[in-house]
Amino acid sequence: MRTYRALAVSAAAVAAVGLAAPAASAWTDPTNITVTPRVIARGGQLTITVDGTACTMDHSFVSSNAFPKTRLMPRDSVGGKATVRVNRDARPGSYDVTVRCGEGKSLTKPDAFTVIHGGVQGGLGGSSTVGATPSDMAIGGGLVGAALLGGGVFWMRRRAESRA
Repeated sequence: MRTYRALAVSAAAVAAVGLAAPAASAWTDPTNITVTPRVIARGGQLTITVDGTACTMDHSFVSSNAFPKTRLMPRDSVGGKATVRVNRDARPGSYDVTVRCGEGKSLTKPDAFTVIHGGVQGGLGGSSTVGATPSDMAIGGGLVGAALLGGGVFWMRRRAESRA
């Protein structure tokens, strides 16, 4: 019995190591691109953060049609970071961001940020809408009404059962 238990534990350990090995080799590749803010006016400044140890190497850069190619600076030995300025003549719309790290390893994040014409609303993190929209209110009201109706029917049936 102990032999089977030891064999099962050993098999589980080997499987865990075997599954982790491909993931460990992928840690050097760029794995995630974070762009803040997501909505920006022309001429605004973006911060781009990339995960992947290859992005700490020289010759790592970030590019987009909305800003010039910019070198990534190492960040905590787990990735790179760049601050870029959006071109003043960038057209409004969504833009992709591409990073190339180390020896040609690349990653593209589609629709990473949106350029708008004019400035963004200040305060509250630059959000453009505050609170619930009319659609949210209608959906919430409908759900509350359905809950009241369902509760009333349930209560009436319980009441009728107790009389019988």
